[in-house]
Amino acid sequence: MKKVVKHHGVPFLEKKQQSLILNKSNKNDIKRILGEPSTTSKFDNDLWIYIERKQTQSSLKNLGLMKIYKNDVLVLEINEYGILKKKEFFNKDDMENIKIVKATTEAGFKRNSFVYNFMSSMRQKINDPLGQRAKKRKEISQR
Repeated sequence: MKKVVKHHGVPFLEKKQQSLILNKSNKNDIKRILGEPSTTSKFDNDLWIYIERKQTQSSLKNLGLMKIYKNDVLVLEINEYGILKKKEFFNKDDMENIKIVKATTEAGFKRNSFVYNFMSSMRQKINDPLGQRAKKRKEISQR
């Protein structure tokens, strides 16, 4: 029996992002290759975030709950001229080990906080895709 796979986001994100070239690719190139971003943010430069997530049913012993087996995130920083200045690619393992880097400027701190918060929420979804832990904590606190 073939397992059901649920796919969300940009298919083959890791492979597609390799064709984006720093200081050369522009917004139009990015949209042509990846489509519209999953989410955006504006600080000194534009931040565009793309995701690819694949889920499948886990084994029978886990009652067939959905399990995330691919969770990739691409963070692109685009300057005021529309040129790609920075790209960071994170896979599922990276998100398990994510650490925030101390920022030296307030703008840098805001940008890092946004990315850190986004990545933390993605990590939480990997660890608890159905939000069961939060429900249990709420039930316990109401007792």
